Amino acid sequence: MQEIPVYVFTGFMDSGKTSLIQETLYENNFGEGAKTLIVCCEDGEKEYDEAKLRTVNTKLVMLEEQSDFNTEKLNEIQKEYLPQQIFLEYNGTWDMATLLETKLPAGWVIVQSLATVDATTFEMYLNNMRAMIMEQLFKADVVIFNRCEDDTPKGKFRRAVKAMNRPAQIVYERADGTVDENDNEELPFDITQDVIEISDADYAIWFMDAQENPKKYDGKKVHFLALVYNPDKLKKGMIVPGRFAMTCCVEDIQFLGYKCKYDKSDEIPHKSWIDITAEVRCEFAKEYRGKGPVLYPVSIKPAEKPEDELVYFS
Repeated sequence: MQEIPVYVFTGFMDSGKTSLIQETLYENNFGEGAKTLIVCCEDGEKEYDEAKLRTVNTKLVMLEEQSDFNTEKLNEIQKEYLPQQIFLEYNGTWDMATLLETKLPAGWVIVQSLATVDATTFEMYLNNMRAMIMEQLFKADVVIFNRCEDDTPKGKFRRAVKAMNRPAQIVYERADGTVDENDNEELPFDITQDVIEISDADYAIWFMDAQENPKKYDGKKVHFLALVYNPDKLKKGMIVPGRFAMTCCVEDIQFLGYKCKYDKSDEIPHKSWIDITAEVRCEFAKEYRGKGPVLYPVSIKPAEKPEDELVYFS
């Protein structure tokens, strides 16, 4: 059976999903005339012009209720329209589990998922509805922040997304639709110091920045408080100092640590707390499937467990 590519568009209502789909169809001539079906699951501020859709060989199906998004209904749609490609505009208030767990018709293959975000309201949602908005982004291949301005905190937004969805490609667009490539992020620590002091409040930010830009820290020394992972199965001469970080809620807590080469690793108990100063080297590691930060200790001292063991992406 021939595969039918499905392009999924997620994001809160009025975040720009409909505009992105129309731009893709009308301006980019996506699919070059292939028989296209838009399965739209919400009525947003911007509506589709069905007459105009016909000019690009596209038809529209509306699903009004979440209960309508089921295998039986989707099979009926496939049988009636026989599309060659599908644009699925998912409702920003529906559970993502419905989309991820529903069995799609034979031949339907999700090939790309794009999430749109209104940069002017994202910070408000992060503060008040973090889990709900992040649910729309955690499986996206591409996250597009639109309506960006000069003072948009792009670094903060990127860290929020990467904390939940590390592989995601992130794009920033200005109100006129042009791509904003300027990086206005200011790190909360000074990387020009002989030893970069990483506080508990800044650990998650440093971890994400080092993961994305390992060469930036190559040859530099860092100092931080760490919990050591040193299980028996770990290769001798290796420890993993790091911290547990909370992204959205307790269920999303994850350990963030980098490979650390230490010839006295057997002297460091598993799950012990240490004060570590280490040189960072950008090296190939099979655990990273490529190059990444590897720590070489300059000094390691026993430390007391902090009052709050968690770090955060704020």
